[in-house]
Amino acid sequence: MPAPLMLVESPEELPRSADAVIIGAGIVGVFAAYYLAKRGMKVVLLEKGRVGAEQSSRNWGWCRQQNRDARELPMATKSLDLWEEFGQESGEDTGFRRCGLLYLSNSEEELAGWARWRDFARTVGVTTHMLDSVAAAERGVATGRTWMGGVFSPSDGTADPSRAAPAVARAFLKLGGTVRQNCAARGIETEGGRLSAVVTEHGTIRTATAILSGGAWASSFCRQLGIRFPQVSIRSSILSVAPGEGLLPEALHTARVSATRRSDGGFTLAISGRGRVDPTAQQICFAAQFLPMFIRRWRSLSPGSLEGLRSGHESLARWRLDRPTPMEHMRILDPTVDYGTIRLTYERATELLPALKGCGITASWAGYVDSTPDGVPAIGETPVVPGFILAAGFSGHGFGIGPGAGHLIADIATGSEPLVDPRPYHPNRFLSSAWGNVADF
Repeated sequence: MPAPLMLVESPEELPRSADAVIIGAGIVGVFAAYYLAKRGMKVVLLEKGRVGAEQSSRNWGWCRQQNRDARELPMATKSLDLWEEFGQESGEDTGFRRCGLLYLSNSEEELAGWARWRDFARTVGVTTHMLDSVAAAERGVATGRTWMGGVFSPSDGTADPSRAAPAVARAFLKLGGTVRQNCAARGIETEGGRLSAVVTEHGTIRTATAILSGGAWASSFCRQLGIRFPQVSIRSSILSVAPGEGLLPEALHTARVSATRRSDGGFTLAISGRGRVDPTAQQICFAAQFLPMFIRRWRSLSPGSLEGLRSGHESLARWRLDRPTPMEHMRILDPTVDYGTIRLTYERATELLPALKGCGITASWAGYVDSTPDGVPAIGETPVVPGFILAAGFSGHGFGIGPGAGHLIADIATGSEPLVDPRPYHPNRFLSSAWGNVADF
């Protein structure tokens, strides 16, 4: 079933021209649109289905610095400030709160890894607190058990996936932007080697800048342009339960299960990293580059089904601009829930947090988490098609760093001083021998 999501009312008009066109209205796309509109640009935000209806509404809602890759940490830190600033300046409610994130563990190896990250984080001004067994038991009193230790990251927080992307889209509309839902972008046109237009199912928009924030669809779209972007997706299943009684943590992670309080008082429950690998032609194409990741995660990943083939988001097919594309046949990726995972997640959660016993499951859903070989997003303009900016492969981290990513994209598109160093994110890093011979970037 679809994840809970607020509806955005938007006109069906399609301007004939724009300063920038954004393809994909997930959290990254809406923030990019918002920051470009704030700079006075005429921006069109295209969405083949509904704003935020894919992975942007199907995640945990965590906005964290803790345990981030060193390359991603600066953007994560900036994003926390931007989440707060957005609410203050727009008046829209994304559900963002700096509630702090709690991690508990009985593994010496895991705790040692967290301690090493804490030591690194100190060098870049990020505060995180290691907890001894006493402090961990106090913080984790709702579990009713002892712990070897843990981590508490006080400046981290959560936002509400059911309302965040729609809230940003509404703020963008207030700035005079255009949101066009149920309108798939089929491809682009070029003049003199540069991007000159975006072709949609409802007409063509003349523009010099296009931003692809298409999530799990990004590699397939790039393929139409002769761009080879290594990307694969994992099908993840999570659930929500009704509010529970007693003192429950706002956001808790353990190796067995994680829980996050929702805006309605209920909780989202998930098992970190657990997912199904639905085989597709695209996965086979990029198998060599992703083999190290699959080997590292073999304990948490299981073989999937033909779901990925039916969805069409990882097809190797080429499509025509004058005919319906796979994106028009699958407006919203809403894959089949792995009910075995749902049952296991609920069992583990009620065992970990007894106060959740008796809290019924209110919803369950699945989503495709798109990843790059190194787990860091690809953000940058491609020299193959000047004016075409890629922003995809967020590897399950896109929601939390959405504001920072959107701001950086706006910086790149306008030639402004970048929010963070953009070089670690540029897709041309996949040219290195470590990731194989990836052409075109």
